[in-house]
Amino acid sequence: MARCYSGFVPNRHPPLPHIWLISDARNDHLLERTLARLPRGSGLIYRHYHLAPADRRARFEVLRRIARRFGHCMVLSGSAREARAWKADGAYGAAEKLASGPAVLRFVTVHSLRELAAAHRSRADAVLLSPVFPTRSHPGAASLGRVRFHLLAARAGVPAIALGGMTVHRARTLPSRKWAAIQGLAG
Repeated sequence: MARCYSGFVPNRHPPLPHIWLISDARNDHLLERTLARLPRGSGLIYRHYHLAPADRRARFEVLRRIARRFGHCMVLSGSAREARAWKADGAYGAAEKLASGPAVLRFVTVHSLRELAAAHRSRADAVLLSPVFPTRSHPGAASLGRVRFHLLAARAGVPAIALGGMTVHRARTLPSRKWAAIQGLAG
């Protein structure tokens, strides 16, 4: 494919980390320690929906400084405009929320082929395929399992990040080397 171009064509974004920590109220008290223990160049998807707006922003700034010290990528759950304003590396959310706005990394959560199509329309740079395994976040919800995860990942066209019930052991059983966890990394 490279022979088709007369000159060097750079990637739109740098390569994505393999390991992603997702923040929320359940793991907030462990985040500083967990960020320090993650392999250099991992990622943090910052959610913290439980905080008031000013507190959420202040907590983001604290964690962003720590993440930068360890070379981690920092993605904000919010619009592309918010991610740019907060100096995050990217935005995370539903496809319709990320369809417009400035050029930042876009991470979209996907549960089905229909949502995968919406992610493509929103210019997603990566998709979080979820839930791969049963998870405490959504008890009793149907999970994709290894086979459906693999089929969706094969159609993604962008990096596919496994999410839902993920642990280090389970991540090793999947063809994708990229995975994310809320509690599976913060224990």
